[in-house]
Formats: sequence, structure tokens, C-alpha cells
Amino acid sequence: MTTSPDLWHHYGRTRAEQDRAVPDVFHWIWSQDSGPGFEALGDLTGKVVCDLGAGAARHAAHLAAHHQPAQVIAVDASPAQCEMATGLYSHLVPRLRVVLSDAVSHLRATPHTYDVLYSVFGALDFTDPNELLPAAAAALKPGGRLVFSTLAHYLNGAPAQPDVAAADVAAKTPDGETTTMRRWVLQEHVWVKALDGAGFSAIKSEVLPSRVDGPRTADTLLVTAAVSPRTRPSGNAEQHGDGN
Repeated sequence: MTTSPDLWHHYGRTRAEQDRAVPDVFHWIWSQDSGPGFEALGDLTGKVVCDLGAGAARHAAHLAAHHQPAQVIAVDASPAQCEMATGLYSHLVPRLRVVLSDAVSHLRATPHTYDVLYSVFGALDFTDPNELLPAAAAALKPGGRLVFSTLAHYLNGAPAQPDVAAADVAAKTPDGETTTMRRWVLQEHVWVKALDGAGFSAIKSEVLPSRVDGPRTADTLLVTAAVSPRTRPSGNAEQHGDGN
């Protein structure tokens, strides 16, 4: 059996060697230096929270250390990122738990588990919304919330997609070879339609302009949605296994 190369193997390694602290702040925007903070998630006291595509789990560590959730689950499909997260923040166990899994498999295996799901340029960017959003709706408790930040346009300035379509973006294998991965960069109304179709309501979106100029800068699209407290999304989430 062959496995796919870990295309996130190199990401964040330099920072992890130099900065091992739990972040004092939580930022949604692409430049990670201003804009709305954790308050977009609501009151997390006693809540069960999941970071979808957590990477080195810096955002998850901030929430676990500073905002009294019952637990934060940091999910990532990259073995390298999960190893890094564990090395940085194992002292926050059991309030913070790192899980090696793709987001869809994890969500399908945990129906009606989470009060809050969120993603900061994470799994929402790199997973087909037609698969991820229904799984997210099924994994939330009634009244639970999904909050995510994503690119409002491509890093080269090209406009976001007018429908649910991915583009190939540059990536590197662990050996340093150039390859590509899929990324979903969608217009606001496309996200709203996809969320509505997956069973979400109270959908809100906001474009947060970049405060810096230069190459590979981008405006941020911040999206919030909820699962109705009176109804649960339909589907067969309980029939799927995590596979890990």
C-alpha cells in the first residue's frame, strides 16, 4: 500500500524551533497581526471545540490555555504537523488533544459531539466543501457553531471562484520536490449557498481587508454559521469510521 506524501512536512518548522510559547492572542486574518480575535467563537467556557486543520495547534493551544473550554481537539491530516503540535503543547493535555486524521473522517466518526468547530485557513481551504460541510453539520450539537477564515481571493490577486471549484496551488514534498495540492477559494455567495445546502443557518460573512501590502498578501473572508437547535442534519454520519 502506498501513502500520499505529507505536503505539510516543512510548514512552520522554523518557527517551531524558535517559538515554543502558547500564543497570547488569536487572529483570524491572513497576516495574523490584527483584526477580530477569539470572540468570534463565542463563550467557550465548558464547551467542546475542534480545530479543523490545526497545523501546529497554535490557535488551539491559545484557546485551551486562556478560555476555559472543556476540551479543544486539534485535528490535522499531516503526521509532521501533529508531531510538531504534540512536541510544542503536550503540557496542555488533557484540555488540548491532538488527533491525526483528515477532517471529514474525524467529523463523520464524531456525530453530535462539538459545540464549536473552527478553521483558520485550515481544512476548510483544502477539503471539498461538498464533503466537509455536511460532515461538520452532523458533528455539531444542535445549536453548535462553525466559524472559519479563508482567502477572499487568490494570493496572486485573482478573484475567488464563482462556484465550488478547486485550484491547484504550489506545494513541496518532504524531499523538497515541487508539486501541487488543491485549495478551495470561493466567493462569499458560494460559501453561503454551500453552507445552506449542508444544513446550516444564521450564516454571516465578512471581508476583512489586509492591512499590509506586498506579494502573497490577501483579504480574509470570515464566515460564521450555526446548526438549528431544533433540528439535526440528515445523513449517515454514524455509519462512517474515523479510519485511524
